Amino acid sequence: MALDGPAGEAARPRGPSGPARTDLDGFVLPPPIADADVVRVVYPDLNGTDRGRDVLTGSLGRALGHGIAFCRAVYHTTLLGDVADVHGGMEAGLPDISLRPDLTTLRHLPWEPGVAWCLADAYDPGGEPCAECPRHLVRHVAAQLAAAGLHPLVGPELEYYLLTPDPSAANGWGRYAGQPGNVYSAGLRGDPQGHLLSTLRALRDLGIGSTAANHEAGGGQFEVNLTHSGALDAADRAFLLKAAVKELARRAGLRATFMAKPFNDDGGSGFHIHLSLTGESAENLFADPRDPAGLSPVARHAIAGILRHAPGLTALLNPTVNSYKRHGRGSLAPSLVDWGLDNRSALLRIPPERGAGTRVEARLGDASANPHIAIAGLLAAAYLGVRDELEPPPPLDGLGYDPARSRPLPPRLSAALDALEADDALTEVLGKGFTGAFLAYKRDEVARFDRFVTDWEFREYSYHL
Repeated sequence: MALDGPAGEAARPRGPSGPARTDLDGFVLPPPIADADVVRVVYPDLNGTDRGRDVLTGSLGRALGHGIAFCRAVYHTTLLGDVADVHGGMEAGLPDISLRPDLTTLRHLPWEPGVAWCLADAYDPGGEPCAECPRHLVRHVAAQLAAAGLHPLVGPELEYYLLTPDPSAANGWGRYAGQPGNVYSAGLRGDPQGHLLSTLRALRDLGIGSTAANHEAGGGQFEVNLTHSGALDAADRAFLLKAAVKELARRAGLRATFMAKPFNDDGGSGFHIHLSLTGESAENLFADPRDPAGLSPVARHAIAGILRHAPGLTALLNPTVNSYKRHGRGSLAPSLVDWGLDNRSALLRIPPERGAGTRVEARLGDASANPHIAIAGLLAAAYLGVRDELEPPPPLDGLGYDPARSRPLPPRLSAALDALEADDALTEVLGKGFTGAFLAYKRDEVARFDRFVTDWEFREYSYHL
């Protein structure tokens, strides 16, 4: 994917031309990145944050042979740098893992001449896939679908807020161009510095399949759409999108955040995932023109599977304490387990396109979710629905959010983690090694938050009590 498609020509390196490098122990960098002298080898941690190392191309051959050593506890490290107590980490003496570059993902960094990006996979010292590696997780789930003759197509949509330094703000950051009412707008009205436009062009040159972008509902909030593709490729591109947007903001002296809900007085940021399944001959298995709704039995089973396992999925797609402040009536973020035909208040929306475009839009996820984990979770639940031939309830009619009409989603991260642990079928498909590490890591996050005194508590209690 990285070197193909319409962005291939635009992704040519900027810098002096010359012959392809041959100093990689027999490996030759392909022409689009032949002039790179550094390969930035990156990989997602459990949060979906990019970790990595810059490797001079003269050393890349050795990295391909024996891998790049990292401490396994990088997967157990919190966003503030502490290490959670996860099996295989501290109690094992902080052992190594080996990162192996995936050369199919090589791509030129358009804003950093001479540098290429390459994703990597993590392996245990014995050569087995590391259980915490999100890319391995997607492969693991996709292989189970493939064994049943099912091949997913995934299209990600991600929202984020762009922030600008503001010494008067309590946390030092304010909303970039924060005027209200610029929903679904483009141009200088909601983007006076043209930052979104330059970002969209850089993403195009990066070759990750970005198609369009616009100002979203919140002040300084933007959305970027990606093309659909296979599960691992879609997850990789969504991960690179997030990493690139944050890096481009830093270069402009700004901050891009995919936090679920950064402001009390504005909406949250979603991660909507469009999903369909194809057969061995690439036909859309969700489409059935004979059905009144245009949906096949496979589509109904997949919908039912996602609904059945939605409580456990919530932990994977809403993975932070902050995530649960995004949900609720009027937010267009679901709070109930429901589905609807072209209904944006439902957890699952079926867009109006039919035929080859028949698909499910999962609206459960927020932008803080790790794309690999979120996509793997949805695929696992859809697989279980198809395998067990589940049937969904009738679709939602009208605006959702009425708890009398459907069961609620977990209201906080701790409840979602309990639901995930209790869902034996889902954790079996995901793998016990991954789910054990994820649960331990996220329960550490909940425990740390429960002990932390917030600004709200001080403001509410300190004067009168």
